[in-house]
Amino acid sequence: GLYHLVEAAIAGHPDARYNLAVDEWENERYDRAVKHFIIAANLGHDDSIQALKEFYKRGLVSKEDFAAALRGHQAAVDATKSPQREAAEEVNAANSP
Repeated sequence: GLYHLVEAAIAGHPDARYNLAVDEWENERYDRAVKHFIIAANLGHDDSIQALKEFYKRGLVSKEDFAAALRGHQAAVDATKSPQREAAEEVNAANSP
């Protein structure tokens, strides 16, 4: 239920944070939804940054908030990169049918 979703979001799970944002959006709590999307984007959640991009195009998110979310998203994505991870991805790709 919603309780467990909130607990997971608080614990730092980007998918849970994104799902909370969607729930807030569907219930017309747009300000809260945008805050959840920004937090999820800052955790590297791709669908959240795409949602914020769309909201920015529609004028629903400020340029400053979108720019900050983009920087946070990129930092999170960069933090997951390492030579070891890239080498493992190459091995997996080479061994895929």
